[in-house]
Amino acid sequence: MALQFTTTPSAAAKAQAERERVLADPGFGKHFTDHMAVIDWTVEDGWHDARIQPYGPFQVDPASAVLHYGQEIFEGLKAYRRDDGSVWTFRPDQNAARMQRSAQRLALPELPTEDFVESLRRLVEIDEAWVPSGGEDSLYLRPFMIANEVFLGVRAAQTVLFSVIASPAGPYFPAGVKPVSIWLSREYARAGKGGTGAAKCGGNYASSLLPTQEAFANGCAQVLFLDESGEANLEELGGMNVVLVKADGTLVTPRSESILDGITRNSLLDIARDLGHAVEHRPVTLAEWRDGFASGEIVEAFACGTAAVITPIGAIKAKDAGDAFGDPEAPAGEVTMRLRTALTDIQYGRAADTRGWMTQLTGAR
Repeated sequence: MALQFTTTPSAAAKAQAERERVLADPGFGKHFTDHMAVIDWTVEDGWHDARIQPYGPFQVDPASAVLHYGQEIFEGLKAYRRDDGSVWTFRPDQNAARMQRSAQRLALPELPTEDFVESLRRLVEIDEAWVPSGGEDSLYLRPFMIANEVFLGVRAAQTVLFSVIASPAGPYFPAGVKPVSIWLSREYARAGKGGTGAAKCGGNYASSLLPTQEAFANGCAQVLFLDESGEANLEELGGMNVVLVKADGTLVTPRSESILDGITRNSLLDIARDLGHAVEHRPVTLAEWRDGFASGEIVEAFACGTAAVITPIGAIKAKDAGDAFGDPEAPAGEVTMRLRTALTDIQYGRAADTRGWMTQLTGAR
């Protein structure tokens, strides 16, 4: 049975002038709306007390399990304002399903899809004024779940909190989409076989921060991880999936049990198939990419994820000169940009949604 939400409006909501100032230049993840969705769970009562409440700090006990054992997961998706004023989101059922898989891996309770989607709808309804208009602006939605039982034993927590917060987001590429350089890490791994790589949990991202600092120091936007085998198979970036494009138009993306199942990646591959491209989802070695670039067999590469949709990859940099290849000055590839346009046109309502990917959150104005 679906949960029933209660609503407590914020008495300290931002004034219109302040909100408009933020929306004029929101950046990413720096400003937050006036409310948040919250649902509690206990082993005795299951999911209960679903509510929309004013945005603000949680009271977290110093002995809460999440602080000691990292038992938490999260998701990320966006809400898009269309020309008629209505607000939609993209494939929230897939985010709900992935969060359920993450919950299984982290020994957390699974939130039903209908309650997940309703939490988004109720939050966006009350904070609709925060959804930007124009360009590629959006409202970023961050559902997350934490173990908040006050207990220091090493076992699955019996008290859990689910919440959704929202943050207006400007375009990822305000000056236009440009290829980036990626730093190859052979020293560090993001995740390993049997680990939590396929779950969207904070520990995977925490382990990527040190090599990402190394990437920044070498003029790169992201870090590329390899698996732990001797084959040097591609995994993913710190927070994005990787796709290669062959000269014949075939798209190739790495397969591994320690790679996050990317919703943006899967959607782009579906669009590519519709456009007549063959798609290969299989293990891919670094040597295949490097040698394919040298021979002209691999002509494009891009990273993909919720925030940027698609980021063209121009070059790979590395400590070992033999691992480095590419052209940081090369323009974004034709296939890359065609796919990016096709997906964003669906998300913003500029193209027909023939697959039923979009879910309406609020009506037209």
